[in-house]
Amino acid sequence: MNTARPRSTGYRRLPLLFFGMLSLFGGLAAGLARLGWEVPTFAAQAAGLHGPLMIGAFFGTVISLERAVAIGARWAYLAPLAAGSSGLLLLAGGPLGSGQGLASLGALGLIAASVVALRRQMALHTAILTLAAVCWLAGNALWISTGNPAQATPWWLLFLVLTIAGERLELTRMLPTPAHARTIFVAIVTTLTLAAALAADRWLAGGLLAIALWLLRYDIARRNLSSDGLTRYIAVCLFSGYLWLALAGLLGLGGALTSGHPARDPALHALALGFVFAMVFGHAPIIFPAVTRIRIPWHPALYLPLLLLHLTLLIRVLGGTLGHWSLRAGGGLLNALALVAFIATVITLVHKGR
Repeated sequence: MNTARPRSTGYRRLPLLFFGMLSLFGGLAAGLARLGWEVPTFAAQAAGLHGPLMIGAFFGTVISLERAVAIGARWAYLAPLAAGSSGLLLLAGGPLGSGQGLASLGALGLIAASVVALRRQMALHTAILTLAAVCWLAGNALWISTGNPAQATPWWLLFLVLTIAGERLELTRMLPTPAHARTIFVAIVTTLTLAAALAADRWLAGGLLAIALWLLRYDIARRNLSSDGLTRYIAVCLFSGYLWLALAGLLGLGGALTSGHPARDPALHALALGFVFAMVFGHAPIIFPAVTRIRIPWHPALYLPLLLLHLTLLIRVLGGTLGHWSLRAGGGLLNALALVAFIATVITLVHKGR
């Protein structure tokens, strides 16, 4: 009797998600332009905005949309609307300041929604999620003040890492996790935040490695590897993502997170592609239905784009670390195709499921 309204509400959220997807495709094209591939003019002109498009406009939209659904307040949907609009404006060649302002409004909206969630449930994981939203705003502030997205990169990366870590931390309550594990987690998050504030790249890398090891040790994914079906698929996505995060930390300890370092591209994309998008692949069958009320039926075909992601990223990382430009550029193109393959697989499964 009450199912019609939630389903219609889910469909009304699709335009916001569509805004984020446009930013994703635009960000991918802008990234390919940076690698020397021929892309449409609008994407080539946005080559310097690859980071803001992918992190703020795409992930900012998706994460703030998920948070708005979680707290159930209409005003919270202004955050994904602002974030998605910032991406469209940047891709359209609009005023940079307007795009930056919209992205910052999105971050402020996410902070407000996170505070509501924190007040409803005072817990470590909700505090971490709020801190992650603050990191997004801090990165935007640096981007506005310096005009250089690279200066904001540590804060933007923390926005993604802490959002994922905070959500995974919540699930550790289902396990017999020792009390000292949470103390270690807080120490790692503190280290990461101070490292970003002090622009201490190697400290940041050490924190990334530490949180990867923490997740490998305490996350429920380690136990679910022995499961089957969707549960095992999610566990494989998460576990493999943690390995990429650890590699990003190891490369960063060698200086790869510093601007101009030859291994900066491998380090950043081991984190942003290997870790973050492995999380996206794994969480999509749960988050997408929660946001849109559209179910993604489980099928082993979901493993194919995950395998493509890891293999193509390995090509890119090897090309970057060995100084082989064509291998790195080829890997970058294949990375984009792996993401498109995942989207195509999801759409096919949804269509067949209906």
